[in-house]
Amino acid sequence: MIHPSRVHLVRTREMLAADMGMAQGTFANKKPYDETGFPAPVSSAGSRTLLWDGGQTAAYRAGEPLPTLPAPDDPAMLLDRQEAAAELGVKPRTWDGYATDPTIADHVVDVHGVDHWPRPVVRAYRDGRPGRSAAPGRPRGSSNAVPRGKARDEVAALLDAMPAITIAAVREELGVAPATAQRVLAELRGERIAALITTHPHLTFDQAAEQLGYPPAVRRAARGAAAHLMEETV
Repeated sequence: MIHPSRVHLVRTREMLAADMGMAQGTFANKKPYDETGFPAPVSSAGSRTLLWDGGQTAAYRAGEPLPTLPAPDDPAMLLDRQEAAAELGVKPRTWDGYATDPTIADHVVDVHGVDHWPRPVVRAYRDGRPGRSAAPGRPRGSSNAVPRGKARDEVAALLDAMPAITIAAVREELGVAPATAQRVLAELRGERIAALITTHPHLTFDQAAEQLGYPPAVRRAARGAAAHLMEETV
């Protein structure tokens, strides 16, 4: 986590190597950040890109007490991918789908190539996202957590908010079986593509899917449903 007031102080491995007067190869071999007492990274555990607070690393090199950082529960904190996912209680890959929503994407902060989001933005999305009142997961040994009759409406609400939503994300949100998530997503996308082509006959299937925000990877499943509907209207 990084406080907005300290973004300008953040250091990467490469920047630390330069600060210490080391060649990149030497820095990579010695890994001075593993030394006892070296400041802990401000990036989340398991992050591919390690980041440190430059105020702390400078104090460490000078043999001075490390400055205290804002508390992790500070509401203004910037969260990386893993931290944002944890804030919502979902997996990082699910967060990747959420992060495409304009209400989140418009607030992304690039910290040396690592995307971060303000905690208030993440929490606002958490509190207002479709399906949040539904069961958070599928209990072991249970059938669909969302009643079959309601699954379509619940998935439709998610699709409205996130056109590129994945089957895994639908399962995470609603607790439905994989086959249900796949079937309903394909049906809804197919119906919406068919409706758009009906009102705009000049559009091809892919052009309509593009306008609706459906990525290429999900179009194949929707193509059959759309084609069936188009045949029925002829």
